[in-house]
Amino acid sequence: MHPPALHAALIWLITLASILFMLLRPWHVREAVWIGSGALLLIVGRLIPFRSALSAIGKGTDVYLFLTGMMLLAELARHEGVFDWIADRAVQHAKGSATRLFLLIYLTGAAVTALLSNDATAVVLTPAILAAVRRARVEPKPYLLACALVANAASFLLPISNPANLVVFGHHLPSLGLWLRIFLLPAAVSIAVTYLCLRFLSRKALASEVHCPRDLASLSPAGRLALGGLIFASVVLLVASAFGIGLGVPTCAAALAALVLVSVKDRAIYKIATLEISWSILPLVAGLFILVEALNSAGLLHLIEGAFQWLTHQPTFAGYLGASGSAALLSNAMNNLPVALASGAALQRTPQLSHAVLIGINLGPTLSVTGSLATILWLMALRRENIALTRRQFFKTGLIIMPAALLFSVLALWLVA
Repeated sequence: MHPPALHAALIWLITLASILFMLLRPWHVREAVWIGSGALLLIVGRLIPFRSALSAIGKGTDVYLFLTGMMLLAELARHEGVFDWIADRAVQHAKGSATRLFLLIYLTGAAVTALLSNDATAVVLTPAILAAVRRARVEPKPYLLACALVANAASFLLPISNPANLVVFGHHLPSLGLWLRIFLLPAAVSIAVTYLCLRFLSRKALASEVHCPRDLASLSPAGRLALGGLIFASVVLLVASAFGIGLGVPTCAAALAALVLVSVKDRAIYKIATLEISWSILPLVAGLFILVEALNSAGLLHLIEGAFQWLTHQPTFAGYLGASGSAALLSNAMNNLPVALASGAALQRTPQLSHAVLIGINLGPTLSVTGSLATILWLMALRRENIALTRRQFFKTGLIIMPAALLFSVLALWLVA
């Protein structure tokens, strides 16, 4: 048995190394491999009891089901051309104006984020937008940044807009009515401030004219069914959220119903959808639950609780800003999902800061691509398309937008609290 100090030091070393390798992906090894290896090393080295590891995995059941359902819905829409159709409609309605196209794409990203989660916007909508703006013969950078940044800005508009929302609140997720009362204004402010800042920073690139191609994408019968399935799933999730029902089972059930609906016109969709889904996300999340459980036993929970307790004794706005800013910065240092997991446990004793922390966890990844898995995958997708958009360029943009969006969103939260 390790001495307590050495035991805790080994947990911190293994966990932080695993998260670092997940963010940097050396040798192009998948993120899930690094996190899974770290979790397995903790178990084999008896740094976390096997029962505690199983319990940690079990805590994420609702998140796994939610992610599975959302990935299936996004894949159905992608394969049947729904996102290509939406992107082309934006180009058509821009009527030659780059600024109008930018606004339409930004609003599309906000709607997809709100109803299908930030991952769908950053990973699935982005390739469709890229194809559309290339055919429109405009500089793609502002529109691609809009996809990534609105995926963060709108990710707390609804409970279903980000898996991290479920992680922070766990079984205490507010009902839809209460959620909107608390977060509608801060989210609207976040969306507006992010748009205005990015619009200003992109003003030169948006001075060009948009060419509307003749070969616009159209929806096939299967595509129309996929779009109908998305609408149906969104209604189901909003109703479940309104009644305070856990979102995992309804999301998965709605996705399966949409799959059955689309299969009426596309018999091969079962095989295609299940093969194209990034299933490695699920063991990645399960591994993160184990790593954070181990960190909590090594003193992380005590540290966070102490910091939150101190912030509760500060003036309300200062406490909100401190909690939100700290969560945002930590999200860039070690990714927002583990920060959400760690914060969720600590917030059980200081629930008055939970709303501010949630804003920080959602807006933190606006600063750098390492802040969330969605933005990491977004950058990888752009590299596959030979788009020269670097982490440094993203950081230079985020350095202006993130503090502004965070400050005004927290101010809006303080006003409605």
